Amino acid sequence: MTGAKNTKSEKTVGALVAGLKVLRYMSKVEEPVGVSRVARDLSISPSTCFSLLRTLVSEELLNFNEERKTYTLSTGLFELAKGALDQDHSLRVIRGEMRRLSLDHRVTVMLFRRLGADRVFLAERIDADAALRVHMSVGQRLPMYIAALGRCFAAFGQIDREVLRERFKELRWESPPPFKEFWADVKNVEKQGYAVDRDHFTKGITTAAAPILAANNFPLMVVSAVGFSGQFDDQKLKALGQDLRNASEVVGEWLGRES
Repeated sequence: MTGAKNTKSEKTVGALVAGLKVLRYMSKVEEPVGVSRVARDLSISPSTCFSLLRTLVSEELLNFNEERKTYTLSTGLFELAKGALDQDHSLRVIRGEMRRLSLDHRVTVMLFRRLGADRVFLAERIDADAALRVHMSVGQRLPMYIAALGRCFAAFGQIDREVLRERFKELRWESPPPFKEFWADVKNVEKQGYAVDRDHFTKGITTAAAPILAANNFPLMVVSAVGFSGQFDDQKLKALGQDLRNASEVVGEWLGRES
């Protein structure tokens, strides 16, 4: 009797599992894709794949481009994620620190969370109180190792140098730093607790970031501040980096007490 009960409790709905498999796949591809490629990559029949994609579009979890016959993730998916995050008490604590950082330094402050093995997504954003400011949409995805946030994930993510070198080659920078310089920055994060990217990811834009670490020093999230490069001299940038580090440590300690 016990065995039968366990089997029943573990029964899954095949169509739902398949739909979630498609969504996970879509979260990893970096360009719009058509039915044939999705079906081939996931080893499902084109007709089944088409039905799944059409259903996900109707539920506003995917977008469909009529002209190109391709699919991409929809902001509807990120609305679901944001709803879950809004119920997360830890995020409310982090928001308080983000607001303070934004006001004190007149920057847009962003919180990035991991999304799979090599991507992150923007989970929260506090805009700078300025007429001109850098903007990204909540839910937007980025490669995990790009800009200042990437240096933070690399510093504490236990990634091998040569593996990181290969990932680095795939990144799209407007003005890529030499890998030797990037690696030195990564190692420096371990010492000073924050990272800076000035004009490499995007010309004219400076980002500073600090990791929020779990008890085992694994990077759970990264808090990143974004502004125009002309806003910062060396002293202001150092003060911003140190403030990001201090805020991240406060949040990390709070999360440790809650776990």
